[in-house]
Amino acid sequence: MSWSAVHDFTLRERYAEVRELAEWSDWMPFEAAIPSAPREPGVYLLREPITAIIRYVGMAGERAGGGRPQGLYGRLRIYSNGRGAISGFGEAALDRALADPAWLEQQLQDLHAHGPKRTQDWAREAVLRLDLEVAWSVTPDAPDARYLETQVLNLLRTAGLWTR
Repeated sequence: MSWSAVHDFTLRERYAEVRELAEWSDWMPFEAAIPSAPREPGVYLLREPITAIIRYVGMAGERAGGGRPQGLYGRLRIYSNGRGAISGFGEAALDRALADPAWLEQQLQDLHAHGPKRTQDWAREAVLRLDLEVAWSVTPDAPDARYLETQVLNLLRTAGLWTR
């Protein structure tokens, strides 16, 4: 069996173990999923839709914004609007965009045609260009979310995650 076949088998096994850790939502396109994301704490997974490779594992606690808990909804929303440019998934997305010459060239063309953009706009575009899917699992509180996130990260640590 080739290394690639062994790796694919191992990855499928690990993904099956992740599925057994918790009750996960269905996979949904990232941006379309945000309005239906729960405002409770939990863990979210981001994957490439074509390869089904999970690229990022993150957690959201009970942070409140505007007087009501934001949970998973709030965390995903921060990334989609570009306010998470220097933390977690937002930073990973921006790092990948800045390493893509074609994306940078398009940004330079936009700069020449329309003038400068804010960092938040660059970060939002970097996240959306990845066209990822998201699934999540709701937990009772932030400590439970952190525990589940740790379990998932331990299973997938060698699986090409962008999570630091």
